[in-house]
Amino acid sequence: MRALSQILRRVPVWVVYVLGLLPAPWLFYLGLTGGLGVEPIEALEHRYGELALQLLIIGLAITPLHRQFRLNLIKFRRAIGVLTFTYVSLHLLVWLVLDVQVPSEIWADILKRPYITVGMAAFALMVPLALTSNDWSVRRLGIRWRKVHKLVYPVAILGALHYVMLAKGFQIEPLIYLVVILALLALRLPFSGMFQRSRQADIR
Repeated sequence: MRALSQILRRVPVWVVYVLGLLPAPWLFYLGLTGGLGVEPIEALEHRYGELALQLLIIGLAITPLHRQFRLNLIKFRRAIGVLTFTYVSLHLLVWLVLDVQVPSEIWADILKRPYITVGMAAFALMVPLALTSNDWSVRRLGIRWRKVHKLVYPVAILGALHYVMLAKGFQIEPLIYLVVILALLALRLPFSGMFQRSRQADIR
């Protein structure tokens, strides 16, 4: 893992941005040309949202990977967070502009459909995270910056619940996302650190 960390340390952050953004125009192109099936708008909305969840999971995994395996991806965490917000925004824009289209129905849908209510709550919590994902905010907020960015934890849970509630019938994939997110959050609890220290003591 140390060798892999050294290799990744040489990778510029802009590479993550470029690679992370590539699927966005490609998926939109597939939607325009019929590559996303008979319901391209729904498929595009789903794919953007799923990419956002996957990036969110990668972001949550960075700290456990560093603690457990000494794999250092921390320099990429901000880029992954910005990309997550980008895909959530695209997911929302597809729903607003291409799916609903009628402004008067947007608020009604938010109130009537619980999965949309949950999704909008997750998006609302992501806004301060996106606005403070810059060096100026880190300097300005100081210790409060870390407190603000702990909002990512409820965002992750709400995002996974949104996917589970959105699924039609029983589907295993949304539940897997939820379980993975809950497991990554559980690794941050105090007892997980105690378990790790006791395991290291046993090894010694």
